[in-house]
Amino acid sequence: MKLRRPFSSAIVLLCGSVSLFAQQPTFRTGTRTVALYATVTDAQKRLVPDLTQDDFQILDNDKSQAIDLFVNEVQPITVVVMLDTSASMTGNLKLLAQAAEQFVLRMLPKDKGMVGAFNDKIEFFPSAFTADRDTLIRSLKDLDFGNPTRLYDAVAASMDKLRNVDGRRVVLVFTDGDDTGSRANGTTVLDQARREEVMIYAIGLRSDYFNGARQVRSKPDSGLKRLAEETGGGYFELDNTSDLAPTFTRVAQELHSQYVLGFTPTDLDGKIHRIAVKAKPGMLVRARRSYVASAESN
Repeated sequence: MKLRRPFSSAIVLLCGSVSLFAQQPTFRTGTRTVALYATVTDAQKRLVPDLTQDDFQILDNDKSQAIDLFVNEVQPITVVVMLDTSASMTGNLKLLAQAAEQFVLRMLPKDKGMVGAFNDKIEFFPSAFTADRDTLIRSLKDLDFGNPTRLYDAVAASMDKLRNVDGRRVVLVFTDGDDTGSRANGTTVLDQARREEVMIYAIGLRSDYFNGARQVRSKPDSGLKRLAEETGGGYFELDNTSDLAPTFTRVAQELHSQYVLGFTPTDLDGKIHRIAVKAKPGMLVRARRSYVASAESN
């Protein structure tokens, strides 16, 4: 996919609102500028790379906002690739590692990542974020099995790892079942993602496996879709393991094909505000759907 770099001069900054880190917008909800990463697709689900600022509209609690920030060039990411290695994945773990490798191979030189695994325990490899793709690929070979499935705890722990990271922060989580062992739940994880401005991508697999007594049909946790939609990520639910590698590849393409839009809220009431990002007719926009309208930085 062609990477876009045509509009770097179109960034309009409010004084003190947005800082640049390694030539990328760096921001936190609660500053004067609320910034949004937006994925745009057409009716055929193809990524749309060539829109301009005038093609977008931002609504804050249904009120149209002036767009103060617009970037249409590739932005670096820091990502935790968090993978379900519970007992139901026993027969598919090798395929999962190979699929996740496709994502890692498409990371760009300024991207950084970490691999995580969850079952009855949560592990991260390596211990710090790295841009070394070979290290990340080797980490995929360290995945181990366990039971039960601490899905929400794993997403929360991934966000904890990202907390002190500047720039765009992403959790890419894969699972084939329901959460069966977490202390956290979907609501607390969403609150954390909203507060800490983390984008969650989720890949779910419906699969059949033998649980020791009978054949079982698993289905991804129903809360994952909401997490992805609310934070501006994507949700993909699969029936076949053959779709794993193309889907991990698609996520990498989307993350390197997103627009950055920003506006200055006028009502800093400390409450959760709903956001809607729209583009010209026929275009579907995914971006986070809420923010906390606070005057204080996180």
